[in-house]
Amino acid sequence: MAEAIRRRRRVKIVATIGPASSSPERLEELFRTGADVFRLNFSHGAQDQHAEVIDRIRRIEKKCGRPIGILADLQGPKLRVGRFAGGGVVLQWGRTLRLDLQERPGDGQRVQLPHPEIMAAAAPGSILLLDDGKIRLEVTRQTPEFLDTRVIVGGRLSDHKGVNLPGLTLPIPALTKKDRSDLAFALEHGCDYIGLSFVQRPEDVAEARELVGDRAFILSKIEKPGALQSIDEVIQLSDAIMVARGDLGVELPAEDVPLIQKRLIRAAHRHGCPVVVATQMMESMIENPTPTRAEASDVATAVFDGADAVMLSAESATGKYPVETVRMMDRIIARTEDDEDLKAARAALRPTPEKSAGDAICAAARQVAETIDAKAIAAFSLSGRTAIRIARERPDVPILGLTPSIEIARRMALVWGVHALASETTHTMTETVSQAAALALKSGFARRREEIVVVAGVPFGRSGGTNSLRVAQVV
Repeated sequence: MAEAIRRRRRVKIVATIGPASSSPERLEELFRTGADVFRLNFSHGAQDQHAEVIDRIRRIEKKCGRPIGILADLQGPKLRVGRFAGGGVVLQWGRTLRLDLQERPGDGQRVQLPHPEIMAAAAPGSILLLDDGKIRLEVTRQTPEFLDTRVIVGGRLSDHKGVNLPGLTLPIPALTKKDRSDLAFALEHGCDYIGLSFVQRPEDVAEARELVGDRAFILSKIEKPGALQSIDEVIQLSDAIMVARGDLGVELPAEDVPLIQKRLIRAAHRHGCPVVVATQMMESMIENPTPTRAEASDVATAVFDGADAVMLSAESATGKYPVETVRMMDRIIARTEDDEDLKAARAALRPTPEKSAGDAICAAARQVAETIDAKAIAAFSLSGRTAIRIARERPDVPILGLTPSIEIARRMALVWGVHALASETTHTMTETVSQAAALALKSGFARRREEIVVVAGVPFGRSGGTNSLRVAQVV
């Protein structure tokens, strides 16, 4: 019989898998320590390697008796310079550098930039950032075949370093040929979330939706300033978003990123959309067994801001201490959630319910649970949307996300406060209440004679309706 695992915190942890964490033993250790969702980074590794990791995760899921979410993070278009004859050059302040379409190796005067879209979008005065912003160029002349630039901030530039264009929206689709292949693979292997990179406009999400359908949730990574201009539309088309602070911090001033993080979380809350905060959360633990105090504060701030989940990247993928990093993040979240001030912060962030029966029922579920001191809210749903709606209310009690679909249960693994379980199909409210009480007792959320709140949609077996609320006593 599977051994049930219950988290004692509400904010979830996403752990990126890489060479330091892909063995069966390490994956299980990470899950037991606190990872709720595993991220597969399709910028690295072959599909057969990812398939092996997916199989290992599913074996752990079966062994541990709790659904595990898998995020397939697509690479997206990568804008890079070409190669240099000597592997790199040192660019001096004030010197010129031509970026052109020619495939030959570069030198101190020119280098290939194999992206005609950039040539078309740039103009004199445009700024190009290379190597994560370490080098800064200003365009002085633009043609369809090349850009002449002046070095504003110099340094060493080596082969295939990345290029960012702050303030410019490029006519480049979010899905490359490689992404489409990886997307088909991820859907075939049952990944639960598709991480969509390079989102600049709502149309990028709509394009992905046509390919994904309802076979997975789409998580839009907000890493380009262009996406901020139509963020409400992007969120409405997405199932979740990620505050990808790395690329945002390259293309925007560093002092803007914390405010944008808060703005994105608030926008996601308004739409009832789960939101992940990512990048450099515990970066020092790539090399060290403990985080800096600033990193601990960063994680706690994401909890106070209202994030559904926080993410580890290189810390768990290639770092020396992946398990210790997850354990430390788990401890920071749990300690922060114990703070009395957090309850007031949650209430302040709580959005006004939409004028719909579903939102009214979910808001009422939180209020009833708090009034009668219920031990949990059980949300039955075919799509997972009921549990997500209740999570938007940020109740003080745990949320049991119950669904007859294991695939939907896995998608709820990312959502704040939701303990997802694959349950049996029910046909009446009486059966639903009985099963919810039994699962609350079995999972340790309530004891006999304690009360829970049950939310479901009637008629049963049809997605989209949340219209019934009951109070049940566990027997």
